[in-house]
Amino acid sequence: MLLVASKVLNKDKPVVGVNTDPERSEGHLCLPVRYTRAFPEALDKLCRGEFRWLWRQRIRLHLEGTGINPTPVDLHEQQLSLEQHNQAHRITTMDHQNRSGTLQQTYSKSSLLPVRSLNEIFIGESLSSRAKLKPFKPHVKLLLHRASYYEISVDDGPWEKQKSSGLSICTGTGSKAWSYNINKLAEQSVEEVLKIGANRAGVKLPLSREFIERVTDEYNESLVFSPEERRLFYSVREPISNRVFSSSRQRGFANKVCVRSRCWDACMVVDGGTSFEFNDGAIATVSMSEEDQLRTVLLEN
Repeated sequence: MLLVASKVLNKDKPVVGVNTDPERSEGHLCLPVRYTRAFPEALDKLCRGEFRWLWRQRIRLHLEGTGINPTPVDLHEQQLSLEQHNQAHRITTMDHQNRSGTLQQTYSKSSLLPVRSLNEIFIGESLSSRAKLKPFKPHVKLLLHRASYYEISVDDGPWEKQKSSGLSICTGTGSKAWSYNINKLAEQSVEEVLKIGANRAGVKLPLSREFIERVTDEYNESLVFSPEERRLFYSVREPISNRVFSSSRQRGFANKVCVRSRCWDACMVVDGGTSFEFNDGAIATVSMSEEDQLRTVLLEN
């Protein structure tokens, strides 16, 4: 469903998803599971008009800067190791440069990428979640983790230098997916924070299991918003804060997010399936437009 949704650029073309593997996939974007084995019934209802349209907002991406390669690597076609993934990007970069005749890095004007994101985009170093062995002395290697270094501007605000394990920007559809799991709180964390707050304020709170559960649920539910809402939700994953790097807000809603890469070996991944190079000098503008809505179907059980 996500792969098809990223390729459909005409908002008037309806997209209907069918969960072909309900044993291993929840299929949130598909018809209810029972129609997997009763698809003729679903077709009859569609023909009779017994459904409603759901216009899901999607993300569009403009890319500009130096060393830009708009040719994507399709991650659905093959399962790539890290080295294979990097090599695939290098090959597509060389092909693009050879075809265009630009072997030197020049500044490219803003161009709209030919994909749309239904769930989220993720920006980060390829090694952001992997250990890196760095030679230190003969026979000695240091175990390091490569963080993602970039600058971010929210709604045309000031640029802020950040270092983290990556940046996620999602739609209302995607707010129930990876973004939710990045930001959700566990009851244990909520209980500990409430205890500290109560002690600091000198008040007594009814810290029963039911109370903690209600507070946790209310916070986690606030992370989810309607697929039809035309706004973005960004999440800075594991931010590093020190004298050089800051994170004034770890998460929040926005209409537009601009990201300037300072990374060495980074990717911008659309819905986990399409990957673009996003290294030092590249600038991505993340936004939404009415013409990018995806026309989907809601069919009741």
